[in-house]
Amino acid sequence: MIITAGRYKGRKISVPDESITRPTLSKVRMGVFNTLYSILGDFEGRSFLDVFGGSGIMGLEALSRGFERVRVFEKNPKAAGIIKKNYAELGLQADLWIGDSLKFLSKSKEIFDVIYIDPPYKSGIYEEVLLLANGRMLIAEHSEPMEFTGSEIIKQKNYGGKIVSFLTKPVL
Repeated sequence: MIITAGRYKGRKISVPDESITRPTLSKVRMGVFNTLYSILGDFEGRSFLDVFGGSGIMGLEALSRGFERVRVFEKNPKAAGIIKKNYAELGLQADLWIGDSLKFLSKSKEIFDVIYIDPPYKSGIYEEVLLLANGRMLIAEHSEPMEFTGSEIIKQKNYGGKIVSFLTKPVL
């Protein structure tokens, strides 16, 4: 897997076994960040939270494109080890939290500019994450059309079986 743009463009990263994670395809990553740029403008000084890190590629894309602060959550220890390795190979210190992101979100009052949500499809936890996520912009990757209670869909894109919804909601 290769970082698609920015300071680390073209750098290859390792990915966990596909039985552990479902890495976001490069065309989806490019689409997410291009759309995000058209909505927010410059990423300088902004923060990004990846709630279900997997390979860590979304956090690395965010850093590569200029986000100042990136936090990644990953529950699986093997995947978390690969995320640490990928950051280290780029000379970066990962703000990686290993464990249940929902527990953190339920206790934290921290606000992020962008929160990326890509849990295991059909996990039934989208609504819970959206209720707990305290961000100015929420991006949800999902496989089927969804209702997002309490959030406003400002843009939605379909990438052949993967739907990406850009949402806003009041910051608590």
